[in-house]
Amino acid sequence: MRIGILETYLLQIILYSLVWLADSYIGFMLSIIIATIAAFILIISLFLELIEKSKVPKAYFKFMVTAIVCPIIVTLFFIAFYPDAFTWMSQ
Repeated sequence: MRIGILETYLLQIILYSLVWLADSYIGFMLSIIIATIAAFILIISLFLELIEKSKVPKAYFKFMVTAIVCPIIVTLFFIAFYPDAFTWMSQ
């Protein structure tokens, strides 16, 4: 059974949301760190793909985009709709 891109989006959004609900500090840091690392990996992959074509499937690049977009979406959602999202900053 293969997991498609839509299922990957949904799974990541659910997992990031659970982490945010458990602890907003860890959720924020995890979201920022994973999105940043995934963005750098995608940039390097695309750059190397321009230099020399590889046999990496397009699904890899789509998955990398989901790894960047999902944490950002969840972070923006919790910033907008979760009033206690940044109570850890006032301590």
